[in-house]
Amino acid sequence: MTDFHPPAIDFAQRLIAWQKTHGRHDLPWQNTRDPYAIWVSEIMLQQTQVSAVISYYRRFMSRFPDIAALAGASEDHVLEHWSGLGYYSRARNLHAAAKQVMSLHEGRFPQQVELIEALPGIGRSTAAAIASFAFGQRHAILDGNVKRVLARCFGIDGWPGQPAVEKRMWLLAESLLPEADMEAYTQGIMDLGATLCSRSKPACPACPYVDACVAHAESRVTELPTPKPRKTIPQKKTVMLLLLSGNEILLEKRPPTGIWGGLWSLPEIEVEADPLHAVRQRFGIDEAALSTALPPFSHTFSHFRLEITPQPLRVRKPFGAGEHGRVWLAIEDALGAALPAPVRRILDDFVLKKPLNFVGN
Repeated sequence: MTDFHPPAIDFAQRLIAWQKTHGRHDLPWQNTRDPYAIWVSEIMLQQTQVSAVISYYRRFMSRFPDIAALAGASEDHVLEHWSGLGYYSRARNLHAAAKQVMSLHEGRFPQQVELIEALPGIGRSTAAAIASFAFGQRHAILDGNVKRVLARCFGIDGWPGQPAVEKRMWLLAESLLPEADMEAYTQGIMDLGATLCSRSKPACPACPYVDACVAHAESRVTELPTPKPRKTIPQKKTVMLLLLSGNEILLEKRPPTGIWGGLWSLPEIEVEADPLHAVRQRFGIDEAALSTALPPFSHTFSHFRLEITPQPLRVRKPFGAGEHGRVWLAIEDALGAALPAPVRRILDDFVLKKPLNFVGN
């Protein structure tokens, strides 16, 4: 590990000057002190790129323009407006936090960073970003972009997810803070990591630290930050049942926690299970016609890869089908529900666009 410590004031001044000239200034959540708008953007930007967030952010803010509107909405409605953005626990935490702000803080977003961090789904770095952008407070952030900038500029070895490495980065990030212009500094270090100091093909010649970066001087830009130790991703398989009755399809609500928690999805069975037997046992449906299974495809989560085989069945909807946790919807209406991305893909790509051939049972 190289010991390289440029003066903190020089680091901050260079970054602030760069951000004011070259940074991003026209994102929909910028140029505001509204902590709610800033908070929503920061949650959406966790593990998601700016380009993917913009349209979701605008739609979400149009439907839930303030904390009271979000707190008063149903979880289904919130998840519906999050559908496709992924990492749905973020939406559930956002909803829960809005309710806490209404009940514990009289509807006013708290200003103290400790109280911000105490809200569901907000960690140390996110709380600091909100406090900086909304209230001009002096707190360090340490998201993935910042870790990359610090690792390269200061030559910090080791995977940033390791506690010892992360602790060193926090101490460094705090030591570099300017006394003023916190918004420009915080936005600047995010922008630098997202644009010039990107994960691949960084634009080093345009960087304000090109003459002071350890990784650049030692030709280690591709090595830093040290990658996370690779693990074999477990493979899982499932069959998703497309139970079709006329133009309607059956959706089941997922449990509130776990993968796709609280979303509407397709019923699942084991790969080895008989679909016709399964629909008789689980749904009391005796009349069903089976179609050839649709081509399997993979969906990758952070900790495993899931191979999904869609299995269509034409069925007669049972009497009294409005059972708790299940709903029959027209396919077009189902696409408007809070669905996991793979389920939306199945309905959109396969059911609506390709004819299904069923064999009577």
